[in-house]
Parts: sequence; C-alpha cells; structure tokens
Amino acid sequence: MELDRRIMDSLKILIVDDLSFMRDAIRNILESSGISNIDEAENGREAFSAYKREKPDIVLMDITMPVLDGLESLRIIRRYDETAKVIMCSAIGQQKYLIRAIQLGARDFILKPFQPERILSAINKAVGINDK
Repeated sequence: MELDRRIMDSLKILIVDDLSFMRDAIRNILESSGISNIDEAENGREAFSAYKREKPDIVLMDITMPVLDGLESLRIIRRYDETAKVIMCSAIGQQKYLIRAIQLGARDFILKPFQPERILSAINKAVGINDK
C-alpha cells in the first residue's frame, strides 16, 4: 500500500518510542513511502514538547515508555489540542491499553511487530483518505 501522493510531501509525523530501533523501523517505512518530514521523541514528556514545537499532522506513539507513558502523553496532547491525530502502537497482549487509548481520543492503533501496510493504512485513515 502507498500513501496518497497528495499528502506525502506536506505530511509531518512525530514518532514516539523509547526504543531507538523501533523509531528507526517506523522512520524507514515512512521514508520509503515518501514522507521525509519526521521528528522523534523517546518518551511522553519529549513527545508533548515536540508536539507543541513541531505541530505534527500525526503522532505515532508507543504505549509503554519511561518518564511519561503513551496513555498519559495522549491525554496531555489531546487536552492541549483536541484535534490531535494520535495513532497508538502496542505489543500484542496490551489490548486493555489500546481500548483506553481509543477512549482518550486515539485515532487508531497498530500492533507490533509492525506491518508497513498497516502503518500506512492508519495514516491514510487519520488524514481522511480511504484505502482503495
């Protein structure tokens, strides 16, 4: 699956995960799909600062992180900007957190290990473009 060409050049994405190899994996998927405007944070506190500074179109955020976890960061970001488009990322077995994330306003969730098509589908959905 590819992202809609209309959005690739202008789309700004914030990747939030405490593991650098996970951030790298997501970045590689995004860059191979034509997205180059990418920022990163390694915990929820950094995510909120980066969100305010960069004003990304979409946040891809892990749930389990030190300092400030993904659920609390989601709550803070959505309080700051109720239109924020946050897609939560979680390992299998954390479904209870995913349900809470949706209740807090997450647009979607992606299970690890990542499937590139699923990430791109969630991004298309978040920006209002239906998969074909």
